[in-house]
Amino acid sequence: MASTSTSLIPLRGNGPRTSSSSPPTKTELQKTLSFSFSSRSSMLISVKSSSTVNYNEAVVDEEMDRIRRLQNGSDVRGVALEGEKGRTVDLTPPAVEAIAESFGEWVIKALEKEQGRPVEDDVTVSLGKDPRVSGPSLSVAVFAGLARAGCSTFDMGLATTPACFMSTLLPPFAYDASIMMTASHLPYTRNGLKFFTKKGGLTSPEVEEICDIAARKYANRLTRVSTKLSSPPKKVFFMRAYAKHLRDIIIQRVNHPIHYDTPLEGFEIIVNAGNGSGGFFTWDVLDKLGADTFGSLHLNPDGMFPNHIPNPEDKTAMALTRAAVLEHSADLGIVFDTDVDRSGVVDNNGNPINGDKLIALMSAIVLKEHPGTTIVTDARTSMALTRFITDRGGHHCLYRVGYRNVIDKGVHLNEDGIETHLMMETSGHGALKENYFLDDGAYMVVKIIIEMVRMKLEGSNEGIGSLIKDLDEPLESVELRMNIISEAKYAKARGTELIEAFRSYIEEGQLEGWELDSCGDCWVSEGCLVDSNDSPTAIDAHMYRAKVSNEKDEEIGWVHIRQSIHNPNIAINMQSSVPGGCLQMTRVLRDKFLLASGMHEFLDISQVDKFATNGKIG
Repeated sequence: MASTSTSLIPLRGNGPRTSSSSPPTKTELQKTLSFSFSSRSSMLISVKSSSTVNYNEAVVDEEMDRIRRLQNGSDVRGVALEGEKGRTVDLTPPAVEAIAESFGEWVIKALEKEQGRPVEDDVTVSLGKDPRVSGPSLSVAVFAGLARAGCSTFDMGLATTPACFMSTLLPPFAYDASIMMTASHLPYTRNGLKFFTKKGGLTSPEVEEICDIAARKYANRLTRVSTKLSSPPKKVFFMRAYAKHLRDIIIQRVNHPIHYDTPLEGFEIIVNAGNGSGGFFTWDVLDKLGADTFGSLHLNPDGMFPNHIPNPEDKTAMALTRAAVLEHSADLGIVFDTDVDRSGVVDNNGNPINGDKLIALMSAIVLKEHPGTTIVTDARTSMALTRFITDRGGHHCLYRVGYRNVIDKGVHLNEDGIETHLMMETSGHGALKENYFLDDGAYMVVKIIIEMVRMKLEGSNEGIGSLIKDLDEPLESVELRMNIISEAKYAKARGTELIEAFRSYIEEGQLEGWELDSCGDCWVSEGCLVDSNDSPTAIDAHMYRAKVSNEKDEEIGWVHIRQSIHNPNIAINMQSSVPGGCLQMTRVLRDKFLLASGMHEFLDISQVDKFATNGKIG
């Protein structure tokens, strides 16, 4: 990246206003607004009548909202390229620059607070990215923003999300902070940012704070911003160090009695990287440990993702991996998402292992190492998974949906003295206490591979799937979506309104046989499953789970309804232990709640209506 490259980008309006532009009209002056914020939800508005105005101080609320709407839980996500019907580009270089600058300032302030004095050394921040085609142009904006904040920058190039966090810890790198540019499994048109310090990933409130600061910068800034870099970022090859870190873990924990340095000799392993960032695991981890990886799929990075969605939940991804495992008689198949913070596997018999099955597999492994430990999952997991965990002496804690929520719950339980070694969401995000509470898809696979080799050394010819052969599957499982028909800035409030109405209908007995669900030390309150202590974690999206019983007071299943963190819609998950149970619960939900309450007026309930009518989703 040449240090002389410059990109001038219009920030807002119909065209850039330069110093030679015509002065503002009287009407423009009267409409100039200044805002003083006490919080995101309350503001004081005053109208300036001065005959002069500094455009660098004028704040337009709509422009600030553009940045705030990019926050998605603990991430930033948006549309970076044209190509999505009904969606306009909102993750622009100026927006990214403002967010990166605000993150850099936030990191510096956090270090000063921690040290109790001004930071004397350079504050170092690394940037990694997945192969999305919008990555290069947005990377320039990130580096420009970080430089504006006064940070020294390091370019990791193609990387994974877990590697970005590890770049803050592994010597000799040990950067003060890191950013990963990715939108996970979302379409090629999307992109986003994930933020890390040495303490881990930022929380939703922290990202909200950064986006608030960035919103003011974005709205106050001149109509042109320059992404000229005073000095280019330093190129570093951190992925080599990260791959060696993973190899060393496998070598040391397997401790192979014959070929110590190549413990995977004799094993055939298929990797499906989905054209994302996960190809490194094949040639830089498995191959160097002696595994046969012939037959692996889609290892070359391609930001258009031409073969399938890089997602362990994707049926095509799992089916192709299954076919490759069976064709090559492989011992294991691995499916990574784009940025490798999630994974799924296929056993030697071609059985896909994701969702509840993956949680069960990891639970079986972890409970061998840590008997009696607590395992945290989101509240969409099955009752059969709870039995699977408790039958092995573990404790199952159900918590709110959202991988950061699940991980943070595990952190808090450990702080309270409750040993919790595994935290997993059904999407495939999984974190371990032993690995810095980091959701790392590659590390999860490392744990599975180590167990697979140990089983072979102990004389077992059964594959890894044998560890979950007694896991029962729910008789019925359904997921439905309802889009919120509203302007984007009102969608979250509308979603909250719906979720709270759902709660009220249940508490008032208007849905006969429905009862708000609970779990051990947690209870359903304030829009989610929250801790039963004096300082519950802030809510990022409202949700409830209800258990449903028939007229004989026999439990037939559960319904979980929540706001999507990433999109303006409502997700409905349900499971039933009786034939037709999901259909029955959907009809009650539609007729006695959505229609009876009038909530359907701002929702697209077509998917719910179709399933309630004929039992089909598609």
